[in-house]
This record gives sequence, structure tokens and C-alpha cells, in this order.
Amino acid sequence: MSNQLSDRVNNLAISATLAMAAKARELKAEGKDIIGLSLGEPDFNTPDYIKDAAIKAVNDNYNSYSPVDGYVELKEAIITKFKRDNNLTYTQAQVVVSTGAKQSLYNVAQVILNKGDEVILPCPYWVSYSDIVQLAEGVPVEVPTSIENNFKMTPEQLEAAITPKTKMLWYSSPCNPTGSIYSKEELRALADVLQKYPQIIVVSDEIYEHINYGVTAHFSMAEFPDMYDRTVTVNGVAKAFAMTGWRIGYIGAPSYIARACNKLQGQVTSGANCIAQRAVITALVEPVSRISFMVDTFKERRKLILGLIKEIPGFVCNEPEGAFYVFPNVTAYFGKTLNGTKINDSTDVSMYLLEHANVATVAGDSFGNNNCIRISYAASEAQITEALTRIKKALEV
Repeated sequence: MSNQLSDRVNNLAISATLAMAAKARELKAEGKDIIGLSLGEPDFNTPDYIKDAAIKAVNDNYNSYSPVDGYVELKEAIITKFKRDNNLTYTQAQVVVSTGAKQSLYNVAQVILNKGDEVILPCPYWVSYSDIVQLAEGVPVEVPTSIENNFKMTPEQLEAAITPKTKMLWYSSPCNPTGSIYSKEELRALADVLQKYPQIIVVSDEIYEHINYGVTAHFSMAEFPDMYDRTVTVNGVAKAFAMTGWRIGYIGAPSYIARACNKLQGQVTSGANCIAQRAVITALVEPVSRISFMVDTFKERRKLILGLIKEIPGFVCNEPEGAFYVFPNVTAYFGKTLNGTKINDSTDVSMYLLEHANVATVAGDSFGNNNCIRISYAASEAQITEALTRIKKALEV
């Protein structure tokens, strides 16, 4: 009886990455040998030194409600991390800990946007951005980028997208799904445009910050003094620390935004999981070098998958500088019929590969680019090799 549900939820799209993962699990349960390359989840275990901190927290009887915006000790660890890694100075009043970076993003949208406010989203973007904006009654304004420009928005494109209704700009760097990283110079050029429009708030999603392959140095928009007071820096521990299920994200923001997020969160989820918070203190205060082994492994896998993609006719791919995805253009297959299946768009390609190659990917239309598909290389080299071999064979018809 969907007529009993709100328009808000009826109009809400299902997360494409989660939907494909669920479909893959369903097929696996039926006995099919599915290789899942759809989820953005490291295939490593959480490092032992972080798990030991969680065990200690259990034994120390951390079992009560935590402060809505996070333990003081965790906020201090976040402040230390921001200063150490990003040269950003935040106070406790500017930091809010949430149940994952996704909630951090949701909070920000809810406390900033009014009905009809526009949010600029360089495409491709992470699948949930658009729907989070729409849940806050905002209007996503998609700005297409090209593989030739490494999927990065230019200052001219930003200027052209701004209207009197523009309230925010959202982007991720390193980017999910392309792995592209905005350099300091590229961000400065965007910031120069934004100087003409002081009403625009920037959301910089930096969840993949530490998964960087050394091509372009990470830089935060808030590092520019003239952007500090209008930038929300979003981060978390899910990706680089292999802690997806621990559900801890956080923001550094102007204090009025942080206060508003704290107020909202107090009426929705309250404080994040107490044991996870204690573990994250250790994750953030320990040297970043303790997780470099994961980044080194991802770098080797990137080299492998890029080489395998080059062997697939029609796949055109940029070289990701961070994160753990490739985002190949697959338009060479549009209009073709493969094994009786007509291919019209990226969804058709993704579903065809699931059915005929037993490989789960994600269609690019969910990321705002219908010409590509996203393939995660957060999998073993054996799985990557087998998956790409299957994909190539399935397309050779």
C-alpha cells in the first residue's frame, strides 16, 4: 500500500550500490559463482591495534549514551588529525561525530537547505548525494565532466552552473567513482569563482583522503583562508581504516553549522556507537603509516585492473589517482545486441555482466554519468583477474 507512504520515501531512489550488492548476494544464495565488485568496501580486516582499543573499551564498561556530537577525547583526536594531515585548525565546537560520513552529509543538507535551494554536483558523484539533497527539498544541479578532463569540473563550468538559488557545492576528492583528485591549484581556481558568491557553502567529502597513489597531493578546500568559514570538511574511518561497519564519520565546520548538526542529530540518532568511538580515537591518533600496507596493496591492484581493462575492446578508462575504483566508458556497446540482450545504457551493461559474466558492477547513471560503469578493485588480485577475464569473454559475442 504505497499510497499510505509519504511522497518523500516514494520518490526516493534505492541506493544503486546497495541494490546491486543485495542482488549479488541473492544470486550467490542460489548457488551462482558471483564476483562482487560493486560495493565500496575494503576487503581487509580492521587492523588489530584498532580492534584491541575496542575490546579495551568493552572491558572498561563503555556502555552508556555518548554525547550527541561525540566523546571529548574523540573530538580532540579529530582536531589533532585535521591539524596533522590537513593543516586545519578546528575547535571542539566545530566538530560533530556521526553514525558514518553518510549521516554527516545528511545532517549538513538538512540544516542548510530550504525548499528550492540548489546544490551543484560535479558529475559523476557518489550515488547518495543527489537523493540526500532532495530529501532536504533541495535541487541537485548536475555538472557533467569528461574523461578527457579526468572527470573534474572546471571553473568555467562552475560559474555557468551558479544561479541566484545556488546554496551549496558538493564534491569528493579523491572522487568516488572516478578516483580523480583535485589539486591545490584546481581547487584555488574554483575558490576564485566562489569568491563572487559568498552565499555558497562548500561540502568537501574527503573519506578517501589516505587512499592516494602519489600522483596528486591531497588538499582541503578549507585550507584556503578565504574558504575556511564557508567549507564543511567531511571525513570518516570507513575506507582507509577498513572500518565500514563501525559507522563513524565526522565533520569540521563553521561552528554555527556544527551546532545545527548537533541539534538535529540529538532528535534523530543521538550519539554514535560508544565502542566504535573509543576505537576510532586510537585509529586517528596512531601514525597514518600504520595503514599504508592497504594503500600499497590497492596501488598494485590498480595497476593490474587498468592493464586488464586495456584488453577489453571498447572500454575507455582514466587512471584513478586515489580511492579503489575504475570508471570505464562503455558506450561502445550501446546499441548492440549481446546474447539476445539489447544494450541501451550503462544499466543494461551492468545487468548483462551480472547475468552473463557473474560479475557485479554498478551502472554509471546512478553516479550522474550514464556512459560508464563503476568497478571496485577492493578485491583480491585473483578475483580481479577472474572478473575481468569473465567480462572480456562475455562481451566477445
